[in-house]
Amino acid sequence: MREVGEANLDVCDDVEISELGPDDVSIKITHTGVCHSDVSAMDGTIPQAPPAVLGHEGAGIIEEVGAGVDDLAPGDHVIVVWSPPCGACAYCTGRHQPNLCPNITFDAMARAKFRHRGADLFGMAGAGTFAEKTVMSRHGVVKIDPDIPLDVASLISCGVMTGVGASLNTAKVSPGSSAVVLGAGGVGMAAIQGARIAGAAEIVAVDKNPAKLDQAISFGATRAVLPEDLEDAKNQLTGGEGFDYALECVGVPALMRAAYDMTRRGGTCCIVGVGRMEEMVSFSAFELFYNEKTLVGSYYGGTDARTDFHRLLRLWKSGKLDLERMITRRITIDEINPALEAVRNGEVVRQVIEFG
Repeated sequence: MREVGEANLDVCDDVEISELGPDDVSIKITHTGVCHSDVSAMDGTIPQAPPAVLGHEGAGIIEEVGAGVDDLAPGDHVIVVWSPPCGACAYCTGRHQPNLCPNITFDAMARAKFRHRGADLFGMAGAGTFAEKTVMSRHGVVKIDPDIPLDVASLISCGVMTGVGASLNTAKVSPGSSAVVLGAGGVGMAAIQGARIAGAAEIVAVDKNPAKLDQAISFGATRAVLPEDLEDAKNQLTGGEGFDYALECVGVPALMRAAYDMTRRGGTCCIVGVGRMEEMVSFSAFELFYNEKTLVGSYYGGTDARTDFHRLLRLWKSGKLDLERMITRRITIDEINPALEAVRNGEVVRQVIEFG
């Protein structure tokens, strides 16, 4: 990405990775997902200093480790963690919110990960997985068993963890409850699966693309509707009260407000999508008091990557989490710009770049 606001990325074959620090590892990226957050970095919704190598959802094989790394070795298969826990701060210990740890992430975002023709390049979210190789802190990877396919593993890195985690960790969907998921992209489909795993009795998926509705049913939604039909679905399923849980997975203020309105009194509205910093959502002072709804944001699905990545892989191995079918297309890095346009148009669940 040369400049924020440009619609296309440049594909270059003369980029070099930076030197390893003592706590770093270099990774050969084998697979990386094309996430809506990459589009959000391009259009300025997510702040990302240019020039930068985008991509933050990936998996691969360690090629080299820094002098201070003794728990990882060349040949290890790993999943990239774009917001890793340091393991020592208040968020990681006493508060039990390691996904909010700022120590590794902010340093990684401010550090140049690559060089191109003498110029430093950043890596998106401190990662930069749209490259055959990248450098991460040892905290920024989770080692996995070598028999796990790396295309499947790459999905855990962001979209699946964000969506499933929003249902299980943040909203804490309960057995027998009702849930509505607004947006049936990669994160939305993962949130639907998370609600199903949690035991929700009714799961309504909402998307403006009619082609996504049948897909949502196949991933666990009990009903899938267009936005204009959501009010009828709410009335039929909840007697007009609203859903126990509503998860907004798009990042649009109007949909955040709609998700709150779809939540029953005393229910939980979970905001998973990333909106722009300057955009606002309004609530009346009385309704916040009177409705006693829980309104909560979900950052990286409330994950502790050190344990949750393995938990999701166990669910995949047991057949309870469908990852293979989430891959709509397998592409090469040369197809990145059409892939980004497909994300903007809401045509896909997930596209995975495969490096040779």
